Amino acid sequence: MGPQDKQSPTTLVTGASSGIGKELCKQFAKDGYDIVMVARDEARMKKLEVEIQGRWATKIKIMPFDLSDPESPQKIYDELKAENIQISILVNNAGFGQYGRFHETDSKKLFDMIEVNIAALTKLTRLFLPDMIARGNGRILNVASSAGYVAGPYSAVYYASKAYVIHFSEAIAEEVDGSGVSVTVLCPGPVKTEFFKRAEVEGKPLESMFPQEAYQVAEIGYKALMKGKRNIIPSWFYKLLIFSIRLAPRKIATKVAKKQLGGE
Repeated sequence: MGPQDKQSPTTLVTGASSGIGKELCKQFAKDGYDIVMVARDEARMKKLEVEIQGRWATKIKIMPFDLSDPESPQKIYDELKAENIQISILVNNAGFGQYGRFHETDSKKLFDMIEVNIAALTKLTRLFLPDMIARGNGRILNVASSAGYVAGPYSAVYYASKAYVIHFSEAIAEEVDGSGVSVTVLCPGPVKTEFFKRAEVEGKPLESMFPQEAYQVAEIGYKALMKGKRNIIPSWFYKLLIFSIRLAPRKIATKVAKKQLGGE
């Protein structure tokens, strides 16, 4: 994909190498979008590129960036600008969690989590949103979690980061209402991805609470994005759970979350 290429609408997907991000790339490719893939694992993205181009006629640009590096969002934006690649849809999917007592967990991983889950998402939105508003069209999909609706003992920073994504997305969606740009936040419950292994929560009760397949979540999120919905929880179980949490005293909701995470 280069400046001389005739482009279809282009989607940028972070965290594109696996899980929900990988499945979202397939959704966009199926509908004729060119794709910019951003993730740390270049080999996995190249494998996905081969898989996608074996099925759909779409152009793919691979950008192996680590979003825990504070300079990565600006570098991504500048490189795409230099190549005259216009982003029609921004998907902020990259994110990860960490399990453990806050004061005992690895501090670097905690701050990397904040950089990826919050700062990079915010920076990329701030970089690409003005161009969308100037054109009068564009879409943004931010992937949060149902965890963002409650405090999460033993995953305090992760749960808090997803609360930020939900509130940030809903606020920006209201700000750009009527501009031709839409902002959607996707809030899944547990998903069968590598998340639990990376977050070191394999075997905890939360992992077995009606997990969905990544392709199911991606399909539901994609449809919601294209309809311009502001918030989508892709599971009736978690819709009901979140409704119950909102009615319950916050202290009780926090204790329930603690048990889901295997706390005593």
